Amino acid sequence: MSEKIILVWFRNDLRIHDNEILLEAIRKADKILPVYCFDPFYFKATHYGTLKTGNFRARFLLEAVADLRQTLREHGAELIIRTGNPVDIITQLAGQYQVTEVYHHREVAFEETNISSKVEAALWKNKLNLKHFIGHTFYHKEDLPFPIKDIPDVFTTFRKKVERDSNIRNSFETPGAISIPAIDDAGELPTLQQLGFEEPVDDCRAVMRFKGGETEALKHLQQYFWDTDRLKTYKQTRNGLLGAGYSSKFSPWLSVGCLSVRQVYWEVKRYEHDRGANDSTYWLVFELLWRDYFRFMFKKYGNQFFKVGGFKGEAPEIAPDQNELFEKWKAGETGVPFIDANMRELNATGFMSNRGRQNVASFLVKDLKVNWTRGAAYFEEKLIDYSPASNWGNWAYVAGVGNDPRENRHLNVIKQAAEYDPKGEYVKTWIPALALIPAKLVQTPFFLTPNELNAYKLELGVDYPQLIIDPVWPSVNDRGATVST
Repeated sequence: MSEKIILVWFRNDLRIHDNEILLEAIRKADKILPVYCFDPFYFKATHYGTLKTGNFRARFLLEAVADLRQTLREHGAELIIRTGNPVDIITQLAGQYQVTEVYHHREVAFEETNISSKVEAALWKNKLNLKHFIGHTFYHKEDLPFPIKDIPDVFTTFRKKVERDSNIRNSFETPGAISIPAIDDAGELPTLQQLGFEEPVDDCRAVMRFKGGETEALKHLQQYFWDTDRLKTYKQTRNGLLGAGYSSKFSPWLSVGCLSVRQVYWEVKRYEHDRGANDSTYWLVFELLWRDYFRFMFKKYGNQFFKVGGFKGEAPEIAPDQNELFEKWKAGETGVPFIDANMRELNATGFMSNRGRQNVASFLVKDLKVNWTRGAAYFEEKLIDYSPASNWGNWAYVAGVGNDPRENRHLNVIKQAAEYDPKGEYVKTWIPALALIPAKLVQTPFFLTPNELNAYKLELGVDYPQLIIDPVWPSVNDRGATVST
């Protein structure tokens, strides 16, 4: 009798802990064949003029795949690495190694599901099955108290229902020794240059140097929860802007599956048992539940989240000169320090705080009146922690075409800056030209008199951009339907 070989197709699940497809393949097969494909689709330009992946995320991904290969080797296995179309690669390897079945984790965004559908069709021609697993959320789809089509369009309703009526499953155990067939050519990890990128420059002002891989993810989890005890104050610090400790910073590792979100949940439970539960331990789970929610909403509404009208079908107002405004926003040259500082941090590091993301998105859509999908696409390129459902779901929310139950939400970015950067430390970190301006004035340099500008050694239009819109707008004077959150 021939041995049973299952091909494990890694995608956004680059870990061996809490990995159902890996564990199930080990249980069901005599040997497994771990495979990762660098698909050129994810490194090309989009119709927005952006890239699908920027250099910071590309580097992080390469590190994550390298770490997975090393971890598998420590368990007696090997990771086959290929660059090319997964349809061709998976079917070729399945034939070469006489694979009996292929396992992978199901995705939710239409581009990702389209790729797996094409692989499934190609395998089916060879009478092979692509088995789908669900493993990217706290709650398993089958454990929700409603079918996908009936998931509430308001997060609070969803949250209360699942917290009351659903349970989060236990994490899967980490495997021991892993048997694989003899591999002729495991393949080399591509370089950044081979993927079309230059090596990113690490800015000393970055909140931290994110390094890809399960090893780093679990190390960071240990440090954040146990070594520094920062989970204890998460709710109070999560809206910070500077430094590594103000929020959990788990998102880059969660985005490519170096860290299991369910593993985070059970680590929170262990922390609560050992050190006590409080608002912060609950709030971390609360915030991560949004991640679940957007994935389930993508299952419900599909690619409507990528349309300018969202699933509500009504697009926001768009300015006639949005091309110029969009370029200024991207470059951090709007003349609004809080917006520009956040965009400069994103461009220089591939990361931005949650508070920053909400503000720059609101400013682009509500104040500059630029098509929100362009902002979402720019984030897709730049963010280390980009994930389709979270990114596009959040942008649709801010634009008022997604899951926001409140009409005309409009962040007061000047008020937000005063609240979250009261001493101007964040703005001055990323815009050194404003260093001499007192904290109470630094968020609104466009209101400074010529004498003040001279005293603070600042020439608008030379040292720092002029304001690109009329200074009398809701974010400054609170006129109109402005919601400050």
